[in-house]
Amino acid sequence: MTSPPPDPPAPPSQGVPAVRTDWPDLADEQLLDLRFCELGLSIDGSALEPRLHQLHEELAARGLAFRPHYWLSTEWFCPDGVPGIAIPFYLAHPRLTRLEKAQMLEVEGGTPEWCMQILRHEVGHAVDNAFALRRRRRRVNLFGRPSQEYPEVYLPRPYSKSFVLHLDSWYAQSHPDEDFAETFAVWLTPDSDWRVRFSDWPALKKLEYMDQLMSSLAGQTPLVTTRRRVEPIDHKRGTLRRYYDRKREQYGLEHPNFYDRDLRRLFSNAPEFHQNLKASRFIKRIQRDVRRRVAAWAGSYQYTIDQVIVNMIRRADELDLRLMHSEDQTRLDFMLMLTVQTMNYLHSGRHRVAL
Repeated sequence: MTSPPPDPPAPPSQGVPAVRTDWPDLADEQLLDLRFCELGLSIDGSALEPRLHQLHEELAARGLAFRPHYWLSTEWFCPDGVPGIAIPFYLAHPRLTRLEKAQMLEVEGGTPEWCMQILRHEVGHAVDNAFALRRRRRRVNLFGRPSQEYPEVYLPRPYSKSFVLHLDSWYAQSHPDEDFAETFAVWLTPDSDWRVRFSDWPALKKLEYMDQLMSSLAGQTPLVTTRRRVEPIDHKRGTLRRYYDRKREQYGLEHPNFYDRDLRRLFSNAPEFHQNLKASRFIKRIQRDVRRRVAAWAGSYQYTIDQVIVNMIRRADELDLRLMHSEDQTRLDFMLMLTVQTMNYLHSGRHRVAL
């Protein structure tokens, strides 16, 4: 992945803020007002260490001598031309993991399994950079031109068998470089049994090429050895509050109010239902569980789905809609409607690429 856009300049201040040691005990509102450079974070001694050790073992098992370097930043990414990986700061301390959860409803890479999935993907980019693989003709023929501009959003084809499945949201389809990294991740994953899993897929050609390519690089020293860090957390002077404001805006859903037809199928404002439970109150009651279930199926950010639900709650309240059927039946129907709306969003060509 390419590096994220830089933060806007921080307000001028006198000197560099000192590292705070009391921040793990602060309430969320106080913690949000701290600057990143005041946190004094490190990968050493954090829960990330055993996961990076596991990644190195997986690389060694495949015969690769290459080891990327790592640093903490605001997002997951691997900068162009750098054989290293930026890891989100919130994974370096449980207090920050809790803050991420509170602000964004989920923690990307927050479980050991999910973290390893993303690390395998990012090390695919790092290997690509370390050995300057983008210029190889066969790579370009199979995956496409790396020089292709990254789209802000992409239109996934969920049933395509030309791309491997690794991360959610059919991420391999977003760009040739992401296709390469996703294919590498599947190849690297222990016991993935990719020859069987993708046996009748055109994507198998990419996996077989990856296997041949990595075998040819076994034991080799990388061509690119820079240890450059991009957007390291200890250089950032912006506050956590500003970071989360921007992040919520990025993953939020600017969706028009076209829910009326579907909402009126589930609920009603007819006089005979006026004594029934308000639709907005019912949706709020089931919001957390429904959001989680739909996100697990659709592979979309919980925060994005939550914006759809919030819009539905607001619109249901404006229309003064009430339940028409049993709560159990309405719950199932609402979950189906939310899934359809989420998939419509994903297929609308507005699915974001996480740069």
